[in-house]
Amino acid sequence: MNRYLTLSQLGDGTYGTVVLGQRKDTGEKVAIKRMKRKYYSWEEAMNLREVKSLKKLSHANVVKLKEVIRENDVLYFVFEYMQENLYQLIKDRETHFPESTIRLILQQILTGLAFMHRHGFFHRDLKPENVLCCGPELVKIADFGLAREIRSRPPYTDYVSTRW
Repeated sequence: MNRYLTLSQLGDGTYGTVVLGQRKDTGEKVAIKRMKRKYYSWEEAMNLREVKSLKKLSHANVVKLKEVIRENDVLYFVFEYMQENLYQLIKDRETHFPESTIRLILQQILTGLAFMHRHGFFHRDLKPENVLCCGPELVKIADFGLAREIRSRPPYTDYVSTRW
């Protein structure tokens, strides 16, 4: 983690806290997710669904996992930085999006989902907060903590929901 500066906190979730970071050598901005649970081995960290899925999914509409770091039994995920999520993008507007913009956003989400499904994964927690944006022009699916492989063994959870 010594390659990154922490700039500000972006969010706090059930499994981790996300901060805005910056690479010291290149100045590139990144999102760093610090997992709340301790991980006592590298193998344990690499077996997480989020890591397994994102290592296999490289697509323009799926958030990029740049690096996984385990330091003092704390696990960090370094992601590409996106300015906001879809919920914020919609909430901050005073007028509705035109139909062409809605089509563009949906096309990107569905393209990302189709890619994931073709590669054997389903998301299980798709909601506006888990769709990251750089304006409506670039939309990416994120937060693969509940993702499953299609070929994984049942039983699947009957109902997955985000706690309020």
